[in-house]
Amino acid sequence: MNSRELIESGTLELFVFGKLTEEENKNVIDMAKKHPEVQEEILAIENAVINLSQSVAPHLSATNYEKIRQKILGKKGVVAIDRKPSWSSYVGWAAAAIFVIGFGFQYLKWNESQTTIEQLGTEKSNMQRLIVDLELEKQEAEKVLAIVRDNNNIQVALGGQEVAPNAFAKAYYNKETKEVYIDASGLPSPPEGKVYQVWGLKLDPLTPKSIGLLDNFVANSTKLFKVDKAEDAEAFGITLEPAGGSESPTLEQLYTLGKV
Repeated sequence: MNSRELIESGTLELFVFGKLTEEENKNVIDMAKKHPEVQEEILAIENAVINLSQSVAPHLSATNYEKIRQKILGKKGVVAIDRKPSWSSYVGWAAAAIFVIGFGFQYLKWNESQTTIEQLGTEKSNMQRLIVDLELEKQEAEKVLAIVRDNNNIQVALGGQEVAPNAFAKAYYNKETKEVYIDASGLPSPPEGKVYQVWGLKLDPLTPKSIGLLDNFVANSTKLFKVDKAEDAEAFGITLEPAGGSESPTLEQLYTLGKV
């Protein structure tokens, strides 16, 4: 490349602005030493840069400006201007910072969205379980009402006895189907290892017959139990027996008794 091609290539402007590699800088310096027109072009570019700096920085005092100018122009060799961070560099760093902040914000929002979705899923599951529980309670309530409102059922009040004078219960007895339901809401929870046993009684002679156990007493929220059918029962009694029930009632543990 001859001196004219070098001048017209734009390489000298890059040299002044410090944009060339070390090897490219050396080549330009060698050409400037051999060709005065190259040296003059470099000085012209430097002067243009200085004048431009003066126009965009009017706050620089004339004295300081002149010192800098004389220092640059007074050099015999080629002067390479120190590289300064360009606006493009600042813009690049700012763009990178904005990207990082934006990415972090988006990640935070994504995490919040995931947490919200999980919370909504949990709330939905809890709501579904609540709906199922309410439906079961509704069915139980409807079952109780159907028994109470059935005109074929006789309500038999079972009053508290000596061992538990405050206890009470009700028997719903259908004389046609012989089905029996016991409302045990007036009985205390049985002690551990004990169970309530229901008896259908014939009075003359006194003949008791077990018609079922009130199992899972605590877990039964309605305290309504269906027991076995009672053939021609004239009375009902409830005793507290060992777990599994007894062959005959323990009269000392007779909690309630009532005549049909």
